[in-house]
Amino acid sequence: GKGGNEEEFCFTALYISGQWPGTCVHTEVQQVCQSTAMAPSRKFFVGGNWKMNGTKKCLGELICTLNAAKVPADTEVVCAPPAAYIDFVRQKLDPKIAVAAQNCYKVNSGAFTGEISPGMIKDLGAEWVVLGHSERRHIFGESDELIGQKVAHALSEGLGVIACIGEKLDEREAGTTDKVVFEQTKAIADNVKDWNKVVLAYEPVWAIGTGKTATPQQAQEVHEKLRGWLKSNVSDAVAQSTRIIYGGSVTGATCKELASQPDVDGFLVGGASLKPEFVDIINAKC
Repeated sequence: GKGGNEEEFCFTALYISGQWPGTCVHTEVQQVCQSTAMAPSRKFFVGGNWKMNGTKKCLGELICTLNAAKVPADTEVVCAPPAAYIDFVRQKLDPKIAVAAQNCYKVNSGAFTGEISPGMIKDLGAEWVVLGHSERRHIFGESDELIGQKVAHALSEGLGVIACIGEKLDEREAGTTDKVVFEQTKAIADNVKDWNKVVLAYEPVWAIGTGKTATPQQAQEVHEKLRGWLKSNVSDAVAQSTRIIYGGSVTGATCKELASQPDVDGFLVGGASLKPEFVDIINAKC
């Protein structure tokens, strides 16, 4: 989703977390999560995509809120700040939360003005990268082929990859959701040798930043089909172990029912990851 008014975000973060400017009060803002019947092979995964939002001041306040939050032992949390703030965020954020870049290029160095390489991302202390996000595909014209090349290079350099796929509204209405997401998944799968460091993120483009959310049943249907595709085209073991997460206007209000679906293994969160309700989403399995 889209980041909201920055002043409003700063105020909200301070108000909810009980903090005042210039202080970082570490209070527990969530109850301890009770263990759930989560498949042991698929640890729940929550990614926060901060997109092109934030300043050091505002992000510092958000980081205080996250550092004070209770992160369940059976949940993996990753935050993806703008590239300019990766180092700042990694230094301030509690090690219980990993850091990701929002993009990278397909080679390690060279005359590629404005790009960032996996090696640089690792050098800043980040462990993950988001690739194939719909905004990269549709605003910046990234092709399935390029995204596949980026995935291959990022994995070869030791980064974990959050690989995004998803259909547009006209594609869903035309009944081609399966065809679109299977083609996108194939372009990624063809470039993956080891699936242990890959998380597949299904994000219907029509639900990103629109306030529309796929129903839990719609999300589960696509996730189940994606797992079936992995079983048929990669292996049963990869299908069972690979986490398939949902993205698209996930909020504190919608997360619990989505998280209850058997093939929804977590979330990639946009606008809500800039707000204290991100803590509620992290605790969606509680």
